[in-house]
Amino acid sequence: MLFNRLGSALLIALALTAASAASAGELFGSGVVSTGLQETSATFTPDGNTLYFMRSDFSESDTTILESHRHGTTWSTPQVASFSGEWHDSEPALSPDGKRLFFVSNRPVKPGDAPLLAEMGGQHFSGANLWYVERQKDGSWGAPVHIDGELNRVPMVYNPSVAKNGNLYFSAHREDAGNAYQIYVAKRRGDGFAAPERLDLGDIKNNRMDPGIDPDERYLVYAGDEGDSLGRADIYIVFRQPDGHWGKPEHLGGDVNSAALENAPSLGRAFGELYVSSSRRDEMHFPKPRDSYESMQKTLNSPLNGSRNIWRFDISDVLRQHGIDR
Repeated sequence: MLFNRLGSALLIALALTAASAASAGELFGSGVVSTGLQETSATFTPDGNTLYFMRSDFSESDTTILESHRHGTTWSTPQVASFSGEWHDSEPALSPDGKRLFFVSNRPVKPGDAPLLAEMGGQHFSGANLWYVERQKDGSWGAPVHIDGELNRVPMVYNPSVAKNGNLYFSAHREDAGNAYQIYVAKRRGDGFAAPERLDLGDIKNNRMDPGIDPDERYLVYAGDEGDSLGRADIYIVFRQPDGHWGKPEHLGGDVNSAALENAPSLGRAFGELYVSSSRRDEMHFPKPRDSYESMQKTLNSPLNGSRNIWRFDISDVLRQHGIDR
């Protein structure tokens, strides 16, 4: 999708205005979680000690959900999650109570059927529906469950994020999504979900994906371009108004966004903790010290080689400015 651009003077003014809105970011789990491959979609258990995330090749033709455990200030070598590794699985999202983990997969709804396939603009690619696993009494995950009904009617459903009340937010390409993707909510109804409702966030010509909902539904972060993106996509935040509607999307400032691609925002377990996937890299200057084969390989395999990595930010000041302090 083509993204609109504002004039450079206005863009600089917006960046300066928001410069103190979020703290400088830090690369998360360098060399263990964030590597020279693609990593996105961080989600944590309630105690913050277990992480699930997605890793893939550069083309994202093979995506897998991994699990890592905190040991003091470090993270364990990731392992393939018990429910992943056979299909095109991605975008894990734990419920606030940690009892259910939602994810995206192209696996067939019925065993023996063909993998889910999608098509857009004449291009065919792996389809995506939402699934979940339940935490069992012994701490393991149960068998994956497909969410039946209207929510998964189309084969392009992505980026689940769930609130305390069970309302499920996601992005999808549906009939009312315009030319790309929009954000929807499927409200919890008994053991299932009501038909999805598209969030009114403005002009549907603007692509919006990757919602990360506050557990109390007071605000939402997402990736897209509202006309002031610094790169192909940036991270925005929108607050719920007293009348229940969503306000005007705000471009997150500080170091959250860059000229690189930022997407897949998710909220951590601590107040103001934001995790973002970013393809930002080390700045290159030429001429550079002449590489040896070994130094070249080290650079190419490092996290900051232009691959997407997971970054951690603090947006607590932004939240406090909007009357949210916990």
